[in-house]
Amino acid sequence: MKLVLSILALCAFTHMLLAETKRQLDSHEHGTGQLNIAVDNDVVLMTLHAPGADIVGFEYAARTSQDRASVEAALAALEQPFDLFVLPAEARCQITKAHADLEVEAAHADETKHTDHAHDHDHDDGHGDGHDHSEEDAAGQHSEFHAEYRLRCAAPSKINEVMFPYFDRFPNAKKLTVQIVTPTGAQAAEVTSNAPEFQLGGLF
Repeated sequence: MKLVLSILALCAFTHMLLAETKRQLDSHEHGTGQLNIAVDNDVVLMTLHAPGADIVGFEYAARTSQDRASVEAALAALEQPFDLFVLPAEARCQITKAHADLEVEAAHADETKHTDHAHDHDHDDGHGDGHDHSEEDAAGQHSEFHAEYRLRCAAPSKINEVMFPYFDRFPNAKKLTVQIVTPTGAQAAEVTSNAPEFQLGGLF
């Protein structure tokens, strides 16, 4: 029962962070995403939030076939967490859940439009109109990718570092704010494309 309650608390923590991130969608910083990690016994929960510009290079809602292909490829890549965030092999972690989606909305209240894209769903049926969509970015439209992962690790105490090939897969991304919570403490750091690793100390 204690383990179940701990996992529920960790889930509530990650959902709280997700809600806060959504509230700040219109003020996010290009080049900077957020990764939250919560560990309890052998369960590891991870949530990633990253601006659309970091992942696909644009913020507007996908309209052309090339845009939609970029979004689909990004969602597929985000559902492979071990290709983005590498944990020590000694921890013997396995993925039990991986899901990614995309949220797009306008910056101004009178223009608000939510377009939620889950990886397994159809995208907007719009077609390319031939003009430069960077003008739409300037008009205030924002998008953000969200991903959630659940891992089960046979030896979680061996998670003493996290490596980030994420920056190689998404070269527009420059920085991740990383927060990790375990039953014994919490730690936060900024991980960058120039220093793509997070060393953990004293949390297990």
